[in-house]
Amino acid sequence: MKALLADRAERLLHFLWSGWAGLAALALLAAAWQAGHERWGDFILPDPLATVQAVWVLAWSAEAQDLLWLTTKRALAGFALSALAGTAIGIIAGYAPAVMRLVRPLLTVILGVPPIAWIVLTMMWFGTSSTTVAVTILIAALPVVFVAAAEGIASRDRGLGDMAEVFGYGTLGRFWFIDLRQAAAPLFPALALALGTAFKVAVMAEMLANAGGIGGALARARAMLDVPQALAWVMLAVATLVVVEYGLVRPMQAEVERWRRAAQPWGIKR
Repeated sequence: MKALLADRAERLLHFLWSGWAGLAALALLAAAWQAGHERWGDFILPDPLATVQAVWVLAWSAEAQDLLWLTTKRALAGFALSALAGTAIGIIAGYAPAVMRLVRPLLTVILGVPPIAWIVLTMMWFGTSSTTVAVTILIAALPVVFVAAAEGIASRDRGLGDMAEVFGYGTLGRFWFIDLRQAAAPLFPALALALGTAFKVAVMAEMLANAGGIGGALARARAMLDVPQALAWVMLAVATLVVVEYGLVRPMQAEVERWRRAAQPWGIKR
């Protein structure tokens, strides 16, 4: 038990320490933002500090928290649907090349339709409701997850499965411990991309359908030409996305891919 806790603590510290690179990137972005503000003025790019102050005020507003939670709930619902359906269908297609050949043209058609067109169609089908947002996210994000899961299974090392069979692993054990772990390499980046797509499409759908949430708040800020308020809402949406990604997707990836870090020269040696 102590060894397990020490292992988890070590991986958590390693994950937190790796955040310095992300902070450096944010610092560069802030510097570019400040330079743009000094070059073009408040109307194009407001003062970063003023925008941060607007974000702080919104973060403590009960109304803003309700809108943020509404958008987050819709985005997570669509992401969960696309992640589960895309992974399941992708795994089936990875084991069955005929299914892959059958589905690929359909994915091309789906990807060829812009998300805003799907928003218009789902508005006519479901009205201005949360179902419109969830279905649009499902259509926009599912192909990415499907392709990653299918390619991950199709490109697996079959020799590892044969070796596991020699050591007494059944079909379920080979799938869980061998095939799925190999498919995780392309799958988790696709899930991160699908999560970002979910938030972007959710805000876009809310703005176009006037369905409340962050999209509705952005529409009001646009109508009043309130650039700092609009940027504050954008920053809140991005911050929520980062919290969800690094609080949900990345820890799952680290848990599934422990063997990769253990195989590194500075990894865990037991």
